[in-house]
Amino acid sequence: MNLEIRPLPFRIARAALFFAAALAAASCARQKESPTLPTLKIDPARVAVAGLSSGAYMATQAQLAYPEVFHDAAMISGGPYGCAQGKIENAVSTCMKGEPAPDPAALAATARERAAKGEIGPLDKLAGAKVYILHGRSDPVVADKVARAAADFYAALKAAEPALATLQISFDGERDFTHTMPTLDAGNPCDKLGPPFLGKCGFDAAGAVFAALYGTPPRPAATAAGELRRFDQNALRQEGKDALLADLGYVYVPKSCLDGHACGVLVALHGCQQNTDNVGEAFVRDAGFNRWADAYDVAVLYPQTRASFTPLNPKACWDWFGYSGTNYDTRDAVQLRWLVHALTALGRPAH
Repeated sequence: MNLEIRPLPFRIARAALFFAAALAAASCARQKESPTLPTLKIDPARVAVAGLSSGAYMATQAQLAYPEVFHDAAMISGGPYGCAQGKIENAVSTCMKGEPAPDPAALAATARERAAKGEIGPLDKLAGAKVYILHGRSDPVVADKVARAAADFYAALKAAEPALATLQISFDGERDFTHTMPTLDAGNPCDKLGPPFLGKCGFDAAGAVFAALYGTPPRPAATAAGELRRFDQNALRQEGKDALLADLGYVYVPKSCLDGHACGVLVALHGCQQNTDNVGEAFVRDAGFNRWADAYDVAVLYPQTRASFTPLNPKACWDWFGYSGTNYDTRDAVQLRWLVHALTALGRPAH
């Protein structure tokens, strides 16, 4: 075959140049819209995690796997640690419908065994920790007995571990809302189930989370006054491993934190189908955390998942049933390690 290279016609050459310029511009734009996390002065004693639905399960996994990092935790519409046992069929039956109901005592015993093996963190690091569990009476997705099992799981740990005598467990299950993040006035009617999974319930769940985890609430501003920033989540991959997250995450930074004051961090984990690909910035702007963050001097980290079919996670849930691997709820879990690394990048001391 004779391969003869000829000069490109002028129009084609010009089009190629325009195309190359467009690619370069797009690359620059991606770099501009995918900055790194800001470096803040983080008080490691004021780092906590909270989540809704799959984010609630992820929050308890974070606290159990890394109690020295995520000392306090809040779970909204979730169940006990280890519930799914790596099986999707358990997740949709026992851990959502409560059929059969979770066994908190057995799950606590397993957690103690895993801690002894070093698969999760030392349980004595939970001494004095605060755990807040919120569940709506009208939730059709996660049964009441599943949410109560989460509280009973922590109670079983407390009873079995003398070092956990000061563990503080608070369960709030008497409010009438569906499977949603309750807000004062943002989102759907309180009884409507669906995107963006924020409900106008006349109840500020974000404020309740802050009060439970950080103490007596100060008076918040009417609107958030800090900065909501995007950051490149792929830059935080550990050892190049894909954590199955979106390209961009968000962080809300109060002005005091930007000015160099010591600040805490609340990691706020969205639920299934509540990432920015599905609901835009509804959760990161309107869930209610940001204005409380200003009052408490706490940055809010909003990591974002992504949907996939390989592995099977079409609703962009956090991994609470094993799609990222069998070690999904341990110290070796790819998503949990990513979270810890993100906090280090944000300024939490590594030791």
